[in-house]
Amino acid sequence: MIERSLVLVKPDGVYRAIIGKVIDRFETAGLKVVALKMLKPSSEFVGNHYAADDEWLKAVGTKAKASYMEKGIKVVESEMEIGHKIRMQLIDFLANQPVVAMVVEGNCAISIIRKIVGSTEPKTADSGSIRGMFSNDSYDLADKQNRAMKNIIHASSSVSDSKKEIEVWFKKGEILDYKRADEPAQY
Repeated sequence: MIERSLVLVKPDGVYRAIIGKVIDRFETAGLKVVALKMLKPSSEFVGNHYAADDEWLKAVGTKAKASYMEKGIKVVESEMEIGHKIRMQLIDFLANQPVVAMVVEGNCAISIIRKIVGSTEPKTADSGSIRGMFSNDSYDLADKQNRAMKNIIHASSSVSDSKKEIEVWFKKGEILDYKRADEPAQY
């Protein structure tokens, strides 16, 4: 099934000059970039990407709270408060800094991209993944420094998230439809 995913090369990836290496990983896997731009998004713009959705905030906060408790760290904030804090860290990290946004398309694109990107925490990401190769950040260090995870890249996690995220970053006319030369050999 042909899918599209939003992929962002975050400021840490832009500053480290690995944009081309990131794009190469997707193209080598047979996926195609159908939209691409570099921008310095405002806090308001990034806030639209990380919308203050109660379900998302609670899920992020619950996951973080469980991780803290597992490490023996006492947590007094609610899951929602933690979710809001993490959202603000993400907004602060992406806003007003260079970001490369792209729409990547292909068969089962979302799951293939997620595999290429690797798990969220670079410390535990597969060594062959983008995050495993190009970052060594950890939740512990990010928490200690009260900042977002520096993990090079964002990729949509589901078809529904992808649709919402692409609409934030791209207008319909910015997404192109074309055939790669090797598509007949792939599909």
